[in-house]
Parts: sequence; C-alpha cells; structure tokens
Amino acid sequence: MDEPHDKRLTEFALIQLLPNIMTVGAICAGLSAIRFGVQGNYVLAVQLILAAAILDGLDGRLARALGSDSKMGAELDSLADFLNFGVAAPLVIYFWALQDMSNAGWISVLVFSVCCVVRLARFNVATKSDEASEVPGGYFVGIPSPAGALLAMLPMFISFAFGAGTGFPKLLICLHMIVIGLLMISRIPTWSPKMVRISRENVKYFLVACAFAGAAVLTYAWSTLVLLCLSYVCLVVWGLITRPSAPSE
Repeated sequence: MDEPHDKRLTEFALIQLLPNIMTVGAICAGLSAIRFGVQGNYVLAVQLILAAAILDGLDGRLARALGSDSKMGAELDSLADFLNFGVAAPLVIYFWALQDMSNAGWISVLVFSVCCVVRLARFNVATKSDEASEVPGGYFVGIPSPAGALLAMLPMFISFAFGAGTGFPKLLICLHMIVIGLLMISRIPTWSPKMVRISRENVKYFLVACAFAGAAVLTYAWSTLVLLCLSYVCLVVWGLITRPSAPSE
C-alpha cells in the first residue's frame, strides 16, 4: 500500500530535472570557455560564457515554474555562478590581454574572483536570513556576478566589435576588473528585473522590443553587448544617485 507513496518520494519526472541539467550545461560551458581561452580562441570562449549567463538566468526561473526548486539546486547554481563568472570570465580576460604582463594582471584576476565568491556567499546568507533587507524590493545589493562578469569583459566586446585588438592599456584593464569586483561586494543598490511588471496594454510593445533586441544581438552581437553594458552602467550610476534609504527600525 505504501509503494506508490515511496515511489513518488524517490523518483523524479525528467522535466523536473531540466533546471539542474541546464545548470550542469552552464558549468560545462564555463569550463570549455577556459579551455578555448587557453587555446587562444577568445571569441568562442566569450560566447560560451554568454551562453552560461543565459542558462543561469533561465534555470532558477524554470525550477520555480516547475515546482522543482531545491536546496541542492540552489547550491549547484551558486557553485556554477562562481565557476562561470568568478573564474572563467577573469581567466579568459587574463589569457586575452594580461598574461604577458607582470604580476599586476594576475592580482587583478585574484581580486575579481575573491570579490565574486564573497558576493555569492553574502547573497546565499541573505536569502536564508529572516532579517529585513537593507534595500527595498526590486534591487540587488551590489552588482550581481553575471552582470559583473559581462562588465569585466566589456573591453573584449569593444575589441570584437571595432577590431581594436588588445590595444587597451593593460593597466587600465586590470583597474577595470578590480573596480567591477569591488562593485560586486559594494552596498550599492542595483536594479533587478525580477520585480518588473508589464501592464496588459503594454505587453505588445514589450514583445516588439524583445524581438528588436534579439535581432540586434544576432546581427550586431558585439556592438549590442557594448550598448547593453553601457546601459547597465548608467543604471548602476542611477542607483547610486537615487540610493534607496534603509528601512526604518
């Protein structure tokens, strides 16, 4: 009589495992990005990190939609974020422009990676805490790790878009990585798309905008990514200027 009940507890439908499969796929993409970065195929390496970022944005939402979110899935997602955005991204930048530099290039990689893991640890603690957040809903505290990785790779996007090569001053790239890392562990409120709501009458315009953005990414991928990164920087600056006050006791 208890067999059907036990079976439900020990077996999962394949679709319920899809979010974790996507997370594992993101991990494979991040590891492969490191491999292709070592081999000098920087365009493919960046494309794999972008694919990992897309999978990272989808797996959690899909898990909640399917009702298959779990503590294991959350921990797996956090580890994948550190690998893809705290290890793979700075290493690809290092192989691209900084490996011929002195120790300053490697120090910038270490600072960025440590900031990323600290940010993820703080986020995990905050999600498990019952304390009130210091910023209102609709905001992150600091720059999320996927956005931080994309901003750190902005010099690569500009290079691929305009054929600039590695003409950027290497010290500037190092400082850029360090600043982005510090922004990840800062207390600056940054806009979160999770709380955005689209009214029914504006849905059609939103879908057209998504189609336009998708066409731009497919046609002018690197230029569009440069524009998106600069737009996100403007959002960060706007969040800093209009910084929400902490909730009163």
